Amino acid sequence: MKTRLWIVAAAATGIMTLAGCAGGPNQQLGTAGGAVGGAIIGNAIGGNTAATVGGAAVGGLVGNQIGRSADERNAQRNYYNNNNSYYPNNGPRY
Repeated sequence: MKTRLWIVAAAATGIMTLAGCAGGPNQQLGTAGGAVGGAIIGNAIGGNTAATVGGAAVGGLVGNQIGRSADERNAQRNYYNNNNSYYPNNGPRY
């Protein structure tokens, strides 16, 4: 049981590290939350390391896309309502 916990922790840490490379704040949170949730669900369904890592990967991808969608929606709302960018100092200009 302790070995599984360490493997899950290592996988989640690796994916959250990669989440730092994501675009906006919601995309980062979505990737991290999806990876953790996917790892938990993958471990519950498969009960082995491969299922845990696979669940983390799929959950991270799904969370990344959901967060990206939220960032784009917020950028469009803020840009068209205030005539400026969602990222005031840096980042992509939508």
